[in-house]
Amino acid sequence: MKTLLKPFLLLALLFTSSVFAQPSLYVEGTHYETIAKPVRTADPAKIEVAEVFWYGCPHCYAFEPLLESWMAKLPADVAFVRSPGMWNAMMETHAQIYYVAQNLGVLDKTHEVVFDAIHQKQNYLQTPEAVRALFVEQGVDPAAFDKAWASFGVTSAVKQAGTRMREYGVNGVPNLIINGKYRVSAGDAVATQADMLKVADFLIAKERSQ
Repeated sequence: MKTLLKPFLLLALLFTSSVFAQPSLYVEGTHYETIAKPVRTADPAKIEVAEVFWYGCPHCYAFEPLLESWMAKLPADVAFVRSPGMWNAMMETHAQIYYVAQNLGVLDKTHEVVFDAIHQKQNYLQTPEAVRALFVEQGVDPAAFDKAWASFGVTSAVKQAGTRMREYGVNGVPNLIINGKYRVSAGDAVATQADMLKVADFLIAKERSQ
């Protein structure tokens, strides 16, 4: 019996060695960056994928259909969240739009509408009045909008998003942050937004294996 097992054991060892000898499909420093200090995620029980985005970014707008299709197929152990990026006053206003919609429970209704208003209708939503008019068109009560816009919860959420963006080390959008540990953005090695999602899948599997 022992003599029969030896060849199979040898083959298994050789196979395992060859698998680990294979180069990684995606390489740190080329296809993704490791964040120096991991950023806390909302739910430690799940693998978090965070998109850092800006409503005014045409690349983020173009990414939406791909992202929505990808999100629809995510397994139960992966949580997807969005986090607005901001490094100027307009981006802060657009981040406020996101969190006001979340506060009012209308994000599913307004998210695409906001993108379309900016990129299809050249309504850049730079003032509370312009944003209020858009939300009212979507059935939001004006008084409820004003209350949410000025609320402590929305103001805090915007500040937290700004802090998160700095902790992620993001200097462009869109970026994907995998479990607070890895940053993926389009570039020479990651040529397309579809490639970004492939790298994200790779890193999700990496996190799951750990």
